[in-house]
Formats: sequence, structure tokens, C-alpha cells
Amino acid sequence: MVKILTDSSCDLSPARCEELGVEMLPITVNFGGESFRAHEDISNEEFYEKLAAASELPKTAQITPAFFEEKFTGYKESGEEVVCLFISSMMSGTLQSARIAKNMVNTDKVYLPDTLNVTFALGLLVEEAVKMRDRGLSAAEIASEVEKLVPRVRLWALIDDLKYLKMGGRLSATSALVASILGICPIITLENGLVEVVGKARGKKAAFKFIQNMVAKEPISGDFAVTIGHAAVPNTRDDFMDFMSAELKKREILKLDIGSIVGTHTGPGACGLAYIRK
Repeated sequence: MVKILTDSSCDLSPARCEELGVEMLPITVNFGGESFRAHEDISNEEFYEKLAAASELPKTAQITPAFFEEKFTGYKESGEEVVCLFISSMMSGTLQSARIAKNMVNTDKVYLPDTLNVTFALGLLVEEAVKMRDRGLSAAEIASEVEKLVPRVRLWALIDDLKYLKMGGRLSATSALVASILGICPIITLENGLVEVVGKARGKKAAFKFIQNMVAKEPISGDFAVTIGHAAVPNTRDDFMDFMSAELKKREILKLDIGSIVGTHTGPGACGLAYIRK
């Protein structure tokens, strides 16, 4: 059977990965001199507790070529085909590390499509790749089909707490203060493999409406699942799903928790959806 690998930036839970038969490799998050492997050394809850107390943002570290070399050597020796779905190459050097390791191991059975995605959009691609595997597609076919889906992936999310955008230098202190006073929520998307702000809304309901309008412009395909993600705000997620009930009706809905890799930059409070457009 084809093996599917991903990394912890996909925000699928370890339990879900086990259920899917997917191996999730840990990206490391560093708080000062302390290093934690996502989901192995630190839970999402523990991460957000440490983040709230941090005076500066933690840093994430890409997976190394040496780690991948050992992993790929094992697969080569067992004769398994592997499809790797990792964080966007525009956000991390993890994919480049994997490419280096593939060349070192000299294997043609490891496939490394660039997902250009992260968090619950990457999780969506992993879920769909598993369905392809279970339908009997080869690793080469899965990689090819994923590459075809990548341009059709859409992610829309609101950010409710601007503190972490300010700490990361993505928002000036003055802008953050004014936006907080006015209750402004930036709306983000993924574009060409990077997170971009596509709009601003005053309050969560207005942010929900903004996302609803974006979905109307690029409707959801009924052939694939929809992922709903949130960063430690399950109530906001539930409110969002209620607001989007017409768009989500009769669809396969998967709920994901935004973890430490993306949560480092958004902080708690982010919420949105990812889907494959028609």
C-alpha cells in the first residue's frame, strides 16, 4: 500500500492520522531555549498557554535532511512508495530538506508535490490523498492528482486577536491598537503558498459575512470534503458553522484545531474553512 506522509503543520490530530493510516512528522517549535515537537512534546492547549505568557513569538524549525534521509532509507529498503504532503515551500524549508534527502537516498519511489498550503487546507489535501490511496491509485497518480487540486484549494479565515500579528511585525502597534478599538478582524487567505490579508471586517459577524461572500464568488465543489479550523475558539467555530449552514449543508465536514505551527503567527482566535472550489 502507498504510504502517505505529512507534517504537523497540517493540523490533523494524531488520532485522526492514525485512523487514516498517515504518518505525521513533527515540526519543532522553540520558545527561547526550549524546543518542543508539535503533538509529541507539547499539546495544542499547552502551546497556547505558553504563547499567552510569552514576551516574544516562538520560532518554528523545519525538518532536517538528515531526519528525512533516515526515514526515506527505511521506505526504500521496504520497497514502499511514499507520497509526502508537507507545508508550503514558500513558508518552510521542510520540502527542500525532503528533496535533498531523496537525492541522497537515490530513490524514485518518494513523491514530493508542493502543496503550497498549510493548516486545515493542507489537512484537506491529506484527507483527499487518503481517499485516492484507498481507491487504489499509485503514488505517482496520487501526487499528480494532488498537484491538480492545489490551484483549486481555497482557505478563508478571520483573525480575532491582533496581538500576535503585532508581535510578529506584520502589524504596527498603532494599527493594532486602532483595529482592536474598532473591533476589526483581518481576513486571511493562502495565495501562491503564502498567507495574505484579503480584507478587514468590523466584528465577527461581518467577518463571517465577508467569508461567505468569498465562498459565493468561488463556490465549493461537492466532490470533496470541507475542513473547518479554529485556534482555541470552539465557540467561534460553532457560530461560524451555524452562519455558513447553507453553504455547508450535505457536505462532508471535518473539524481541525489549529496547532502550534500556524498558531505561532495567528495566536488564538483564528477561525475559517478550506475547500476545493468548483
